Amino acid sequence: MMNLPHLAQRLFNVPLIIHPLKAEVVMAALSERFGISHIKSAAAWGDDEVDSFSRKASETGYDVIEGIAVIPIQGTLVQKLGTLRPFSGMTGYDGIRQSFLTALYDPEVKGICLDIDSPGGEVAGCFDLVDTIYHARGTKPVHAILTENAYSAAYALASAADCICVPRTGGVGSVGVIVMHVDWEQKIKEDGLRVTIITYGERKYEGNPYVKLSEQAQQAIQKDVDTIGQLFVATVARNRGIAKKIVQDTQAACFMAAEGVRIGLADHVITPDAAFRKLLQLTEE
Repeated sequence: MMNLPHLAQRLFNVPLIIHPLKAEVVMAALSERFGISHIKSAAAWGDDEVDSFSRKASETGYDVIEGIAVIPIQGTLVQKLGTLRPFSGMTGYDGIRQSFLTALYDPEVKGICLDIDSPGGEVAGCFDLVDTIYHARGTKPVHAILTENAYSAAYALASAADCICVPRTGGVGSVGVIVMHVDWEQKIKEDGLRVTIITYGERKYEGNPYVKLSEQAQQAIQKDVDTIGQLFVATVARNRGIAKKIVQDTQAACFMAAEGVRIGLADHVITPDAAFRKLLQLTEE
């Protein structure tokens, strides 16, 4: 369960690395359903499905199939979810990290499959996890096998793998950052309320949703967005071994499989099953 104030705190007025259409859906849902108490995507696992995984998966966060650890990275990505597996349409960086490090030193595991289908999510926690995966290169083969899409934060994670495989209808990219600022000033007036903000430091309320966004506040947010965006571009360029300008010139666009491979954002257009067999063959050599 996730209440609206907590959800709003994590989605609005903070930088996100998420597919822009997903951001619009979130904005629309919260605007129209102001009284919601929890969220769950249409494609989310049922709560009762958590117990359907194997004992190995419940303890480690991944299943081992013929020596390959399959780590699911699905739905919206958040910093801390407190579960090893995706839950209620979300996956936590904390769970991915623990599963990845466990698999890395699991003697039963010969290779790691990042099973990805995600529009991205929070900035917080993303790039540290990306670096953890990137610096583990050479220990065991790590392949990002997309069951459909890896956008924004999900693409950042995929880029850290040794290889990215995407199905022909799937997509990669959206190397960009977005901030959705919500101004509740008009809503408050319509409800007959008045908010008084008392601060120490004139910029303390900067970006506060109860006041109109000032030019100074907008510039400060833009500066943060630019800083994170430059980090994102540099990280992808490093991970993929391509020039920063190539990544920068994508302008945070999303690309279908073949175009993504052409640009250098992915390696193979291939079905998930075939990609898994390819990884399996690699670990058997």
